[in-house]
This record gives sequence, structure tokens and C-alpha cells, in this order.
Amino acid sequence: MPQRLYSASPSRLLAYLDCPRRYRLQYLDRPKPQAAPQRAHTSLGIAVHNALRDWWDVPVAEWSVDRAHALVAESWVDVGFRDSAMSRRWLRTAQQEVTDYLRGIAPGNRPTGIERTVSVRTRTVALTGRIDRLDDRPTSDGGRALVVVDYKTSRRPSTVEELRTSLPMAMYAVAVARMFQRPCVDVELHHVPTGTVARHRHTPESLDRKVAEVESIALDLRRADADFQGRGPESDQFPPRVSALCGWCDYRAHCAEGSQVPERSPWAALEPDDPA
Repeated sequence: MPQRLYSASPSRLLAYLDCPRRYRLQYLDRPKPQAAPQRAHTSLGIAVHNALRDWWDVPVAEWSVDRAHALVAESWVDVGFRDSAMSRRWLRTAQQEVTDYLRGIAPGNRPTGIERTVSVRTRTVALTGRIDRLDDRPTSDGGRALVVVDYKTSRRPSTVEELRTSLPMAMYAVAVARMFQRPCVDVELHHVPTGTVARHRHTPESLDRKVAEVESIALDLRRADADFQGRGPESDQFPPRVSALCGWCDYRAHCAEGSQVPERSPWAALEPDDPA
């Protein structure tokens, strides 16, 4: 009998690459271990993404700074911050960053897709993910091009190298091309805090390499998952990959090795120099 396709998301594949132990805790262990409470940078990121999503539901006649600020506030949650004063300060920062970003968006440039779920099937894997925005833009030769856009809210600006090597962004381009039956090779990372944009144009060869990489990871995951089904937590397929990232891990409390790394405060990604 033909083997079923391995179903996954880009985040699942990357979780295994980052740390097999975290992958097991997050995706395989049952009951699922309790994750750490949401961190401040996640609260900020969700609010910004939601505001940029909902902006396109606002009638153009009602576009204003106040409306942009209100959209951020509607999704804001006071979770992960040191105190309410810090939360209010970062709410104002997020509102200003979203407002500045939206100034560069013309009403006529309505996206083709907003938080669009896309999927692609290869010979061995069925990959499903969600893209922040899909644009259909005119090209210099008079044609049209589909462009995959991802928003970033970290304090560090995105780089072209980060985009060039991004597995999810490449696979989103492949998925879009197959779903819309149109070429899609352009991907962008929009860094909302600074308004900078990292751009990369894939080639058919670079996309083929990413597809092969996905299939290779999926093959490893299929074997690891099967071993876990047979041996449970005694499986040796999920060693911890101890690094400074363990201080941020949502499942560090359930990993003896990772818990030896000092934990970062829930707001450290926003204010890393805070002694608290």
C-alpha cells in the first residue's frame, strides 16, 4: 500500500530542527505538558498582526490614526509584561509603529489574501501553513506578480539572508504558485517597528532545494514519531539541544537539561537590559 503523506506545518518542522526534545514535548507527549505563560513580545506581536489584518475591513473613508490605534488596543492583552505601566508603554509604542507602517499602504493596493491558509503536497509530505499577506502587484514589464509578505515585530530588523534561507517563506511561495496556478517567487519580510522591508526572489532551483529539505525533515520526523509511538518517552530520538535559547523555551520546566540554563524574564525580548 502507498504510504500516507506526512502532515505537518512549517513550525512543526522547525521545532524539530531547533530542538528534538522541545518537539516531543510540544507535539507528541500526552497529556501535553503545560507551556509557560505567554511572554510580552508574543502579546505585542499578536496585537500588531491582528491590527494589520483587521485594517482591511475598515472602510477607506474611516482610515485614520485613531482607528489604527483602536485596532491595536482591541487586541492588546496585559500578559507577560513586568507591570501595567510597562504594558501601557509598549501599547503606545505598538500603536505608533502600526500607524507609521500603515502610512506606506495605499487604499488601492488591497491584498489578494490576508492571513490566508495555504497548503502544498509533495511526494512525501502535506504541508499546511498560514501567510500574513499575499499581494498581487504590477511588474516593470507590464505583468503581475504574486508576493508573499510576512510581518515581523521583533526589535531586531529582518535581514535578506534570514529571508533567503527561510524554509517557511519558500514553501509558502511554492504553495501559492500551485494553489493559484501562477508563478510566485518573490517573498518579503516587513519589519513593522522600523518599516524596513527585506526582499528576496527565489529561482526554480532554490525552491526545489527547499522542497527537498522539507521532504528530508519530514522523513526524519516520520521515523522519530514512529519510534515514540512504540517506546514513548524512552525513545532516544529526542535529545535536548541545549543552548541559550533554552532560557526562552515554553517547555523548559519539563526538561532537566534545558532548565539548567537561566530563564529569561517574560519581557526580556522587549527590554533585555532590564535587571529585573
